[in-house]
Amino acid sequence: MGVRFPHAGPHIVSMNKKPNSAKGVNSYDSTTTGTLIPFFNRNVSEYPTEAGGIKFDLVPVTKQKDLMINHARMYAQQEYDRIMQLVEVLEKQAQDIRRRLEITDAVHAAEYQFQLVMGNCYWLVWDTRKEKTLLVLTGPTGWSTGKPIDYEYVAKVKYMGDHTWMEINE
Repeated sequence: MGVRFPHAGPHIVSMNKKPNSAKGVNSYDSTTTGTLIPFFNRNVSEYPTEAGGIKFDLVPVTKQKDLMINHARMYAQQEYDRIMQLVEVLEKQAQDIRRRLEITDAVHAAEYQFQLVMGNCYWLVWDTRKEKTLLVLTGPTGWSTGKPIDYEYVAKVKYMGDHTWMEINE
């Protein structure tokens, strides 16, 4: 248990030496709680572990919390910005699909007198004299004598492989 003094009797333990059942360097058995805690290592804690130890400053918890929340916000903001960029891409794709559906509906409502070929481009025109939409093969600059007076060109469209129509912007 401890160092015994030969003249002091069997139960006296030296006050300079603390019990150390684990025989660890810089460690001792602690009995501060009333029970034996073997191998209490003082090196584990950055603060003094016994009364009369050296003075120490407290960790600035508020500052640490501020740093942690700032880091968390920074990383969360980066992730949020990345997601919002993806949302913008998806919104653009949704608008493009909506426009394709509008053009597809307009082409299916138009009159034409020829066989359609996938991958080819055609023109949607409004015939002011007949007051209806037509699908024609010739664009506004493709006429040798100039475009018909009654035609108002609406859009150049392409027949896609999925049977939809896409507006071609030149």
